[in-house]
Amino acid sequence: MKEKQHWGFIINPVAGNGYARKYADRVFTKIAEFNLNAEVMFTEGRGHAQKIAESLIQKGCSTIIAVGGDGTFNETARAILPHDEVTFGIVSAGTGNDFAPVLGFSEHFNDADWDVLMENNIIRMDIGKCNENYFLNGMGLGFDAQVAAENFRPDMVIKSRSKTKYFWHIIKNLLLYKERIFRADIDGRHREAMTFMYTIAIGRRFGGGYFITPKAIANDGMFDVCLVEPLNLLQRFRLFTLVPTGSHLGHEHVNYFQTDKLKLDFDESVPHHLDGELFFSNRFEVSLLPQKMKMIYNPYGKHFFKL
Repeated sequence: MKEKQHWGFIINPVAGNGYARKYADRVFTKIAEFNLNAEVMFTEGRGHAQKIAESLIQKGCSTIIAVGGDGTFNETARAILPHDEVTFGIVSAGTGNDFAPVLGFSEHFNDADWDVLMENNIIRMDIGKCNENYFLNGMGLGFDAQVAAENFRPDMVIKSRSKTKYFWHIIKNLLLYKERIFRADIDGRHREAMTFMYTIAIGRRFGGGYFITPKAIANDGMFDVCLVEPLNLLQRFRLFTLVPTGSHLGHEHVNYFQTDKLKLDFDESVPHHLDGELFFSNRFEVSLLPQKMKMIYNPYGKHFFKL
């Protein structure tokens, strides 16, 4: 008799300001409903999801599901990347939930999403690498990285936040953010410039619903890059009204292009986010790993893949 597939579930109880802790009961209910051979573990701090995923893989889990937000998904993926035989799935239970739409799932998981998840439809997606770290959805420098930085405490623990607080961090930085000079090497072309925002993406959506890279395809072997040049105050607020619908691409100060690698250099260490997780550096070597990871996706939803 064929051995039953071994599933691993990793729940971040603080994701979504504690929503994922309450949602854990739903996870146990679904495990019983679908009669899964599953092990469930809870994270206890930053970086713990990666360690749990590594231990689950050692125990023979062939499918690992992360329950939380984009940061939880990123941590879990780091452990899975070296293991081509392991399939990764997500249950969105965070605050922003920008990665779930890449896979065609709802921003907030529902019963229909669970039904599709259990179908185990698999697709391979691209993964980004920045220096020694990885990202699933995208990375950002400049304005949006500064907004992300203000959502972390000095000990690098994310603050308790709501979308309202996040919105006010956006307004503050629209008013006060100061652009920085950077040097870039893109496809052998060198340039020096100032930037208001620099987004390098596999997915399309950031910040809880802002479509900064609205043309991105998650398995085409290319990053979509959105570079926003310095803006005056009125231009900043105008752009802010355009980004939610992805209609900012026609703006005269927006440069949008594709590449599979680039290097950036700043005079000082600057904040940058990878899937919403905060880091600091002054040099960035960014590369793409094409179709690197096996993902469970929703073939019936509005996913960001080419088939």
